[in-house]
Amino acid sequence: MKTPLKLALFTMTLSGVFLQSNAADSSDWLLDSIPQQWNYQSAYSQKLPTDDAWWKTFGDSTLDSLINIAEKENYNLSAALARIEMAKKTLDVAKSAYFPTINLSAGWSKGQSSGASGPVVAKSSPYDYFSLGASMQWEIDLFGKITQNVKANKAAYNATKAEYDGVMVSLAANVAKAYINLRTYQNELLVANSHLEEQEKVLKIVEARFHAGLASMLEVTQSRTVVASTKASIPSLEAMIESTINSIGLLTAKYPEEISPWLSTPAPMPNVVYGANLGVPADLLRRRPDIVQAEYQLAQYAAQVGIAKKDFLPTLSLTGSIGTQAHDAKNLFGDHSMYWEVSPTLSWTLFDGLARNYKTAEAKAALEAAVDSYNYTVMNAVIEVSNATTTFKSTMKSIELTEDVISNSKESLDLAMDRYKKGLSPFNNVVDAQISYLTNQDSKITAQGKALTAVVNLYEALGGGWNN
Repeated sequence: MKTPLKLALFTMTLSGVFLQSNAADSSDWLLDSIPQQWNYQSAYSQKLPTDDAWWKTFGDSTLDSLINIAEKENYNLSAALARIEMAKKTLDVAKSAYFPTINLSAGWSKGQSSGASGPVVAKSSPYDYFSLGASMQWEIDLFGKITQNVKANKAAYNATKAEYDGVMVSLAANVAKAYINLRTYQNELLVANSHLEEQEKVLKIVEARFHAGLASMLEVTQSRTVVASTKASIPSLEAMIESTINSIGLLTAKYPEEISPWLSTPAPMPNVVYGANLGVPADLLRRRPDIVQAEYQLAQYAAQVGIAKKDFLPTLSLTGSIGTQAHDAKNLFGDHSMYWEVSPTLSWTLFDGLARNYKTAEAKAALEAAVDSYNYTVMNAVIEVSNATTTFKSTMKSIELTEDVISNSKESLDLAMDRYKKGLSPFNNVVDAQISYLTNQDSKITAQGKALTAVVNLYEALGGGWNN
């Protein structure tokens, strides 16, 4: 059985959405009533990332500039902005139904009527006249169908605004994550090159000892293997750096040759920052753009159920026309030239092959699907926050532990090299120490990148920054 709307409204309250129902339209199939309007407390509205600027906590001016460029140039963001404008115009079209449609006409007619169309053949009658008139059609919103349609389109408009906020949050997060990846790869490349220099120095020492008869060829090949292994890791790092720069270029709508000179120079990784007092996730999740969007979509589908039900009611419309007709144009506004007509019409469809029943059932099914979609969105948001928080805590702990490991592995390398030079230890101890030292330094950089990415994921999961 599908989740009833009552559960969805309860879930909304948990996520910070406060609903008020001034009047309800009973829907037994939902086990609850549908609110006529959905109100949200402005205290929990989500800021645009440009107002929030959470990425500035990293203290990296290059990252600040990249996100600023992306905000102005990104194509997905421009498309989302265009969808807002489209939804606004659709809403304006729905509102225009409150007003009558007025048409003006002017013309000249010349012709002849048949005299043989009746039971007695008569002389044909020619006619020749000018005409000027106006006509009006107006559907009176007696049963609220137009109002219900306006509500649905207004909810759709608000959903597109929430979608834009979501694209902005996602864009800022994706630029930040790509930038973190770039600095991670660049720092890993710096470490690899630094170790390569030291490893080549060791290789020269081993080769010199070999020529002096103090080392075996096995030790030379072992040292060469370490050097070759480190060299082999460099091309893949360089490729990942280039690929990441290309990704940043796509996010900022810049071709690689425009942005590469700016980003190719290695730089330190951003500072790892974290909000200590996050509060209960539900207190912050209420502002997530995708949740706000899902709420408005739910309101839209609820309104569409109301529209489908209105189709069972009569339609009251008013049509009218007024104008003048005269053989000579100078008599258009003379006596006896005016005509007018007013026709109020009440129409009611009694049978349509059950089309309205099916349409109502379709609208109800769409609403039920929207309820499930909303509940999934809320659950997914909670899980994303939990995953980001857990990942950050674990990576920070890993960084802390890796600091000691790096210190010990450096000391082990120095001791192994010193003992090897003195002939007290085999060269394979040096090889193991070299590999361990490089691996541990790489692990630290990788952990720093993961920690930074986890912070960005947390910002994204919460819909923006927070106050510590």
